[in-house]
Amino acid sequence: MDSTSKPIPENWARPFFTIWTGQALSLFGSSLVQFALVWWLTKETGSATVLATATLVALLPQIVFGPFIGALVDRWNRRLIMIVADGSIALATAFLFYLFAAGQVQIWHIYVVMFIRSLGTAFHSPAMTSSTSLMVPDKHLARLAGANQLLQGLVGIAAPPLGALLLEAFSTENVLLIDITTAMLAILPLLFIPVPQPARGALQERSTYWEDLREGFHYVVRWRGLLGVTILAMILNFIITPSSALLPLVITKIFNGGAQELGWSEALFGIGMIAGGILLGAWGGFKRRIITSLCGVIGIGIGCVMTGLVPADKFYILLTANFIIGFMQVFANGPLMAILQSTVAPDKQGRVFSLLGAGATAMMPLSLLVSGPIADQFGIRFWFIFGGAVFILMTFIAFFVPAIMNIENNHEAALTPVVE
Repeated sequence: MDSTSKPIPENWARPFFTIWTGQALSLFGSSLVQFALVWWLTKETGSATVLATATLVALLPQIVFGPFIGALVDRWNRRLIMIVADGSIALATAFLFYLFAAGQVQIWHIYVVMFIRSLGTAFHSPAMTSSTSLMVPDKHLARLAGANQLLQGLVGIAAPPLGALLLEAFSTENVLLIDITTAMLAILPLLFIPVPQPARGALQERSTYWEDLREGFHYVVRWRGLLGVTILAMILNFIITPSSALLPLVITKIFNGGAQELGWSEALFGIGMIAGGILLGAWGGFKRRIITSLCGVIGIGIGCVMTGLVPADKFYILLTANFIIGFMQVFANGPLMAILQSTVAPDKQGRVFSLLGAGATAMMPLSLLVSGPIADQFGIRFWFIFGGAVFILMTFIAFFVPAIMNIENNHEAALTPVVE
């Protein structure tokens, strides 16, 4: 039974990547289903309100429940959490398969299933992320982060066109079967491969859920470097989220383009992520991983400013900007994740990753509400210029904040017990 943390064995790669491959297949299946459900809502209703509601429903569990789920991830068996989360997502999709096959599906059914799938992800993501640091040696975490970014880029490029192709060839319910199958493939390795649990001291064993929850908040607040990075990530996510939402308007209104031009723009973003993932996986980044991450943020800012300033007759520059954003996003996110996995106490990673994810996700609907009126008032491309400039400025400021620059070495204060 995996009740304590153990040294990482030399043959760590085989068991870990067996689990990782199953999770990668599940991610691809989930992306196909997400595309299929959004397309079905689009075709059946043609309503922007319905699509916006679906997006909000998919975000709410991670925003509302995320901060509370982390403490459960740190208390419960993480392997069991991943099995139950994947299984719940598969059961919800199977129920939707039945409704489609019976011709009884309604819009609210889609909402409910999206909510359940998102809730399962809210449990699964921090469980998998926090387990990684107990299964992978520290020196390989940055390269693994590059591989994860590479995977996201591949899925981002392949899932939409393949989903469209499958929907042309098969019914929606048959596409749902793919997700059920890939979820089973994700669960199968977890039934046989142990996932290490972090060691919990005698005091922690006697603590209540609410004491663990409070301790997680204190841990983030006391660690000034982590708090600074969390605030930085929230602000940057607030700025970058509207960019993808406004890009179609930039394509149509500024460049007089259509679906093909938008497709090329999104493809170049995905290709950039793939290229960045390959490079980060091979290189691993600078020795001080925070420098790699901040340089990535500056690169994203440059890409955003380029998008806002490129002349209307230079579409190829827009494609270049999208490639840069995708490429540099890998270096912004990957090393930061490696930093947290290697420095956050293993028994607190569930809470930290859940809090960080909830805070970043909460910025998405808020920024969409704010960016729309601003873009209407000052022009579509103003947000890209403004956001990119803020990216660059905030990152330069971060270079002069010792707590952030020394985040890999200044976490001792977070381990100090709270004095009542």
